[in-house]
Amino acid sequence: MFHDTVARVMVVAGIALMSLLGPTHRASAEAANPPRADGPSTAVRLDYHVPQGRTLEAGDTVWFSVQGMPPGWDRVEITSPALVQPITLTPLKKGSTESVQTNKAGTEHRIRPGLRPGAYPATATSHGRTVATTRLEVAAEGSAEISRFVIGPPDAFPGGEDSAPVRPGSDVRLVLTDLRAAPGENSVTVSSPVFDTPVTLTTGSADDPGCKCDDGGTVYAGHARLRGDVPEGRYPLTALSHHGRQTTNRQLTVVGEPLPHGSSRTTVATAAAAAAALASAGVLVVRRRSRRAAASA
Repeated sequence: MFHDTVARVMVVAGIALMSLLGPTHRASAEAANPPRADGPSTAVRLDYHVPQGRTLEAGDTVWFSVQGMPPGWDRVEITSPALVQPITLTPLKKGSTESVQTNKAGTEHRIRPGLRPGAYPATATSHGRTVATTRLEVAAEGSAEISRFVIGPPDAFPGGEDSAPVRPGSDVRLVLTDLRAAPGENSVTVSSPVFDTPVTLTTGSADDPGCKCDDGGTVYAGHARLRGDVPEGRYPLTALSHHGRQTTNRQLTVVGEPLPHGSSRTTVATAAAAAAALASAGVLVVRRRSRRAAASA
């Protein structure tokens, strides 16, 4: 009775975890392994899943599932040179064509730490027969995972993955979101031919737009001014992160005539403040002169 209860708990936990995982990575046995005459006519699909839909890295936990298994199947084993050890799948429930990953004590459902980046084969077998295959796309351990890296006018809300066109000489805001930020990294550096000097983006910046699309990631943001002599065209935008070990490249588009010097929002605000100060000083002078004239009369 106790063992039956534990088994039910493990199945329920597996189902709940799969609902929290991100997009699946799929391969169909129909393409990799044509159906055999004595095998099931329906293609079996092998998927792998990574928490929050992130890129699979060396050392990461990974979950597998199969769908389309024939009635009566009882066990599938997943093997790959990328895995720490084989992973076993069993039916989600009796008679089910779907699976749940078993999680016995001492098992490690992980990619091997220190594995080189690349595509690694994964094979699903049942009683010695291959039922499906796929390839695991593995990134280097500790890699950045940039969900978005955008640039646009300061008053634009950069909620998407594409940068907005910018004008020469204009003020711009930059936002970079890393789902796997390096520990202790509070700033990243961005360089481009459109800037006079590299731009530093920081966490906790007032330029952070606070977009829900950045949930789960570390947001680096900042602002800068484009050079006024930049011709129209597309230019590289490069971020240096992970303590100088990784670069991320994007393209920005420059369009339109250069903004005249002093037409940016910051400069206009400064000029307005200066004008207000001068106006106040003028009123004060006029009042003083009026008082002196009255005293002389």
